[in-house]
Amino acid sequence: MSRFNEYISQHYPLLILIAVIVFLLFLAVLILVITRKRSRNQEPSDPYEDMEGTEFEEYCADLLGANGFTEIEMTPATADFGVDIFAEKDGLTYAFQCKRYNHPVGTKAVQAIYAGRDFYHCMVGVVLTNAGFTTGAAKLAEAFNILLWDGNKLKELEKRL
Repeated sequence: MSRFNEYISQHYPLLILIAVIVFLLFLAVLILVITRKRSRNQEPSDPYEDMEGTEFEEYCADLLGANGFTEIEMTPATADFGVDIFAEKDGLTYAFQCKRYNHPVGTKAVQAIYAGRDFYHCMVGVVLTNAGFTTGAAKLAEAFNILLWDGNKLKELEKRL
């Protein structure tokens, strides 16, 4: 028998143990790499997810205050004619409709703030959301002269908190 074969036969259990350890280390590194890659690709969780509608409105009111709006007033939860928050800034009166959604906001919110803005004689109507807007909502807002503040605008407002 050659020296190599003799060495293998004498140290066979040790070589098997080393091979198993190397394999387990390789497997652990592979799992770690896959896990990190998945966690990087996941969207961050929605920080507004656990907020009720009225909590989101209160949060928006706080954001407006932090961004120079004054005379901030929240409307009652019902019979608000489409307005959740009144505020003033730079001599303009604003009416806000706040929508915490996990999908794009549609035309109904634009219609509501349009009616509420005019009912309360405010100068500016705004739909403020953590999401985005449908194409129809954007077209209607343009026709009604309503501002659409989406999740990007919300993040911009949050910078001043």
